[in-house]
Amino acid sequence: MANPDPIEKLILELGRLPGIGERTAARLAFFVLKQARDSARFDLPPLAQDLAGALVEVVEQVRLCEDCQNLCTGPKCSICTDARRDTRALCVVEGVADLRAIESCGVFRGHYHVLHGSLAPLDGVGPEELKLSDILERVRSQHYEEVILATNATVEGDATALYIGRLLRGTSVRITRLASGVPLGGELEYLDHATLGRALSARQSF
Repeated sequence: MANPDPIEKLILELGRLPGIGERTAARLAFFVLKQARDSARFDLPPLAQDLAGALVEVVEQVRLCEDCQNLCTGPKCSICTDARRDTRALCVVEGVADLRAIESCGVFRGHYHVLHGSLAPLDGVGPEELKLSDILERVRSQHYEEVILATNATVEGDATALYIGRLLRGTSVRITRLASGVPLGGELEYLDHATLGRALSARQSF
């Protein structure tokens, strides 16, 4: 659309966000406009102004942690600078969202390494793009005892985990992979064949 009006332009821009379709984008745009009118009535700062400021700040101030590649506003993230963390374990994840999910469990207290993707040769994503050699350098320099491969249970995630496992094979570090299979509270008759098969292959002593 050539020279769209401001409303259409906002809908188009919101629609570029992942998971946001045209209807959702339109609903969000109309909500921003309504909130702006309501804010004027009650002498409050409009959402659009706060949202625009937050977007500018996150683009200008957020960078990658020089150690683990997590998002942060300084040279290193709060996890890497926390002296209370367990320095013996390193957890490798595909993205920052995965890191946050594991942190929210409150079980793992070690360090992380964020790949920002997974191996996908057909899409031009190889070991160099993910800087997988950095993991080997961290293991050698920081003397981790265990590396947990917490990549997704997908073809790409499994391939990435396999590559990292081979990369670290010559070291003394213990390499583990997140367990997968039957979910908590799940019933076997409703599981798909791939999930059930993975659970059987990864069974443990009881």
